Amino acid sequence: TLRGKVLPIGGLKEKALAANRIGIKNVIIPEENKKDVEEIPEAVRKNINFICVNNVEEVFHNAVRGL
Repeated sequence: TLRGKVLPIGGLKEKALAANRIGIKNVIIPEENKKDVEEIPEAVRKNINFICVNNVEEVFHNAVRGL
C-alpha cells in the first residue's frame, strides 16, 4: 500500500513451485499468506526458506540481507 503495508498475494503455491524449479532458496511473502504455505508440497517447502513480512521496510531489510 502507499503506507508500506504488504498485502496478501494469490497463487503462492504456483509461485513457490516455480521458484523451486529455478533454485530460489529464499522467498519473501506477506505475513497474511503464512497459512498458505501448508498447501505447498513438503518436498518444495523443505527447499525454500519462507520469510514472512508485514511492511515494505521488512521486505527491503530481508532482500538486502540476502545479497
